[in-house]
Amino acid sequence: MSLQGKTLFITGASRGIGREIALRAARDGANIVIAAKSADPHPKLPGTIFSVAREVEAAGGKALALQVDVRDEETVRQALAKAAEHFGGIDALVNNAGAIKLTGVQHIELKRFDLMHQINTRAVLLCSQAALPYLKTSGGHILNLSPPLNLASKWFAQYSPYTVTKYGMSMLTLGMSEEFSNYGISVNSLWPQTMIATAAIEFQLGSRESFKHARTPAIMADAAHAILSSSQRRITGRLLIDEDILREQGVSDFAHYRFDPDSSETLMTDLFID
Repeated sequence: MSLQGKTLFITGASRGIGREIALRAARDGANIVIAAKSADPHPKLPGTIFSVAREVEAAGGKALALQVDVRDEETVRQALAKAAEHFGGIDALVNNAGAIKLTGVQHIELKRFDLMHQINTRAVLLCSQAALPYLKTSGGHILNLSPPLNLASKWFAQYSPYTVTKYGMSMLTLGMSEEFSNYGISVNSLWPQTMIATAAIEFQLGSRESFKHARTPAIMADAAHAILSSSQRRITGRLLIDEDILREQGVSDFAHYRFDPDSSETLMTDLFID
């Protein structure tokens, strides 16, 4: 199970889970396209496409940093074409970029819903469509960071606008797995069992206090690696949980993924997971 020589196009890879997936693949010697908006440092969030590119190369991979707004069709198509030309093809698209606002219908601003829809659901459709000509050649992978379709009412009661946009990603996963089956392309979703400690979550919550209940992004990176290194559609059409796919690979000890290894606090289950 290696991604050596494979080319991964990862949206939102300038920090967090996307960055971790990039670095995990880089340790195999993969080619990583860091496709994100962050070309300049953010005052409160670390990481840019260029800093991650340096980390990828230090880890043993090859990097191409591209500033990409996944809402812009022409920019997305040009970026994928440039990536394919630079590395000779594309083997995997990781739709990691995301937007979140946990607000109900009553109070959500339409421009915020539009942003979530465009970055979550619409970008998956756009990026997958734009990547399709290259993935047809490689028989590669599309991996969407989206949840299982849990229809329990509690996941709609308080923040259905966000839920709709994330579930839209997962429904596209199921549809594209069938639609692209004749091309040998595997399409899956991946979601964490527990809260993941990222700078974006810290920014949203205002502190790291809750991280004692969280795991590091490494668990998502290892789970993504297991999916992306599979072949011949052995894994496709599934809405996967990080812990479950790793258990299928024989992993039984998850203690080393805790953000605070000395904490005895109960891990916080992530959204959409019962």
